[in-house]
Amino acid sequence: MVEAVVKLSMLDRSRTRVGYAEGAALTHTIERAVAAERLGYHRFWVAEHHAVPGIASGSPPVLLGALGAHTSTIRLGSGGVMLPHHQPLVVAEQFLMLDALYPGRIDLGLGRTLGFTAPVRRALRQDLDDPDTFAEDIEELRGYLDRTAAVTARPAAAHQIPMFVLATGKGVALAARLGLPVVVGGPVLDSPRLDELLGAYRTGFRPSSRASEPSVTISVDVLVADTDAEAAELALPEAWAMARSRQTGEFGPLEPVATIRDQAWSNQVRERVEAHLARTTAGSAETVRRRLDQLAEATGADELLAFTSTYDRDAQLASDAALAGIMTGRAQVRAQVRV
Repeated sequence: MVEAVVKLSMLDRSRTRVGYAEGAALTHTIERAVAAERLGYHRFWVAEHHAVPGIASGSPPVLLGALGAHTSTIRLGSGGVMLPHHQPLVVAEQFLMLDALYPGRIDLGLGRTLGFTAPVRRALRQDLDDPDTFAEDIEELRGYLDRTAAVTARPAAAHQIPMFVLATGKGVALAARLGLPVVVGGPVLDSPRLDELLGAYRTGFRPSSRASEPSVTISVDVLVADTDAEAAELALPEAWAMARSRQTGEFGPLEPVATIRDQAWSNQVRERVEAHLARTTAGSAETVRRRLDQLAEATGADELLAFTSTYDRDAQLASDAALAGIMTGRAQVRAQVRV
């Protein structure tokens, strides 16, 4: 059991898979959310990516509406809504509607990532030289949600919708200033400045109506299998897609491990795959537990937001169950899912 991390949550990006229709990724996300609820996960979040062949989730509010209809207790949210793509009033209306449908279960995670390619940015009416209004947009959005703005977003909520900032260095300081929980992940977790960043967040935190004290969630790529070698194989499809995207400029669907092994690997792709695998928390239950204990001690995290993808969906659900067992100290329970 990972003692220092209190809550276990999941982020699913609706990864597409070779051999499946792209839309099937959304059904797979619903199935995974149902399983996560049965396994005792605290939250289930979805992502926002535009015009990416490997990801079917471009509209978190739409997908969250479907997830709410198939679950009953687990919290549901965005990891996150990319606020530069949207008008704050529209985001407020979307999440107020979700909260009205599924009271007390909706979270609003907010990020600032722009479209990944120039054509996507043009389609989103964005430019890399556009001014950064992320902080102002968050405050405007909070005003609509809290009914302190000049106009009232509808339907008005009877309670506050939790807000989170998905952050790297600059965003961590912003979360502290706004008095909001922060979610950190990726290279930041391996940065020598991690302790400094989180220390500054905690000391600089200004209590707000949404949070009286700082709260840190760490987002970690986690896969659990019977052995370290098996877990590394499960992590390979995502590592391969990432490595290939840097070569082709396109982040594609997940491929079966056997198909990947049959392809020619350049030295550069091999190095990138190995680097990605080294950053992934993949292994046996003991290996993963040890790594998560280290992260918990280094960050003092309040919550773990696990994200992972592999081609084999049964193995992915088994990994989710094993992770729940690691975090709670309970034996792994394989979830039976019907949608």
